[in-house]
Amino acid sequence: MSVIHYNSCPVCFSQQIHPVAEIRDYSVSGEVFSVWECTDCRLRFTQDVPDANDIVPYYRSEAYISHTDTSAGFINRLYHRVRRITLRQKRRLVQQQTGRRTGRLLDIGAGTGAFAHEMQQAGWAVTGLEPDEGARTLALKNYSLHLRPSMEIYQLPSGGFDAITLWHVLEHVHDLQGYAERFARLLAPGGKLFLALPNYLSYDAAKYGGAWAAYDVPRHLYHFSPLSVEKLLGMHGLRVEDSRAMWFDPFYISMLSENYKYGKAGHFSAFLAGLRSDISAAASVKKASSIIYISGRL
Repeated sequence: MSVIHYNSCPVCFSQQIHPVAEIRDYSVSGEVFSVWECTDCRLRFTQDVPDANDIVPYYRSEAYISHTDTSAGFINRLYHRVRRITLRQKRRLVQQQTGRRTGRLLDIGAGTGAFAHEMQQAGWAVTGLEPDEGARTLALKNYSLHLRPSMEIYQLPSGGFDAITLWHVLEHVHDLQGYAERFARLLAPGGKLFLALPNYLSYDAAKYGGAWAAYDVPRHLYHFSPLSVEKLLGMHGLRVEDSRAMWFDPFYISMLSENYKYGKAGHFSAFLAGLRSDISAAASVKKASSIIYISGRL
């Protein structure tokens, strides 16, 4: 297996990096991966991660909901119910931040197409990119959406999109700097970039430690802090203009984390952890379990 070993930070290229935790892959392989941190921008990243070809088997799980759309089990059923609400919230956020009722949208990592469909139904011209062939097939079956392979991001026209969305996607992308460079090129004047990312500085991350489900090694290559996001985008002519907490995320993540840490569901404990995380986020969005960063060109 080919792995990637970082001698400098994948975001800011600082050599001030060091190991901070050993994290188990709870959902697929059971393997343990080392997570390192950059002292300068506070990015954490999975060290010695499989390269883009060899990581594919780590996504082969019926439980991996973004690729299979499974509704098996209580947590996944709950996810689908909440998703109906969050899809509307995301659509309204895009419309509010772009100042457009309709426009041209690029949805990167579109999964099985639920958000792309939501925006298309609202009148947006949608281009969806998704690396997983099975997910693309489901998008075609469920929504008649023709999603394109992710590598086509490098062929899309400059200035072609009023909004670019990545909902929990950038942490999976091997070509981090290449994608960030493309965001700036692909945005139309006045266009907005929406990045939803887990935040390891949250209350629930601290509570569950190495069992925090949003580490999701090795699929999550990077574990972002707000500072590291600002640094990455700034290097490519973008700036964070606003940020929002994703209020439902800590409840879902905490339910998974309870299983990982204690081997049982623990729904009440997970609810309390999610509630405490949201209370922390209400005081400072930089403490939210997951954050949506809204960015535009400098």
